[in-house]
Amino acid sequence: MARGLRHDGFTVTSLSTNSIDHQETLSMDPDVIIVNISQLSPEDESRWLEGSRALAPIIAILTMERLTELHLIGAVDDFVVSPSSAVEIAARVRRIIRQQNVTDGKQDMIQCGDLVIDPTRYEVMVGQQPVSLTYKEYELLRFLATHPNKVFTRDALLNQVWGYDYYGGARTVDVHIRRLRSKLEDATHSFIETVRNVGYRLRESRAAPGTPHLAGN
Repeated sequence: MARGLRHDGFTVTSLSTNSIDHQETLSMDPDVIIVNISQLSPEDESRWLEGSRALAPIIAILTMERLTELHLIGAVDDFVVSPSSAVEIAARVRRIIRQQNVTDGKQDMIQCGDLVIDPTRYEVMVGQQPVSLTYKEYELLRFLATHPNKVFTRDALLNQVWGYDYYGGARTVDVHIRRLRSKLEDATHSFIETVRNVGYRLRESRAAPGTPHLAGN
């Protein structure tokens, strides 16, 4: 795989999945991380993804048997099923890098009430407190925030943020919305609104004391 990516012009560093050092990875400032999930135990998988997802977008290599693990699909930004060709992997790497470059070109701060997004730094703050998001959570939030008050169906969000018919379909969107709510919302902040039987929209923060914020399915 590394040889194939190098042949396509990428700079590639190979690391042992079981002994990876996230500080070492951070110092490399990667554009994309590719991880062979099939080499990890469930415990190592959770630890590895938790430490890596904030560093760069993640492409996972999965076996066919593990495609049923929706929690795993929701934790990565893209995936390929093993065995996969170098051509397919290179195409997915280029797509993620292209998405990053498009976002980098948008310099203006995005603000919806207490929610502030800095596209140049991939930073999100709520009430001046930083919020740590995965790449896909950030992309979903940024898309909703650039279209405030507009309702999007799950299929529309899937197409706009993931760019194609992603495995898991509308359930993938629900998983990411639920994670965004858990990280952004509290008793005094409610940003993402479920429009029953339609989809989701982002509105300026509204106080909702004592009311839990749950993802609507």
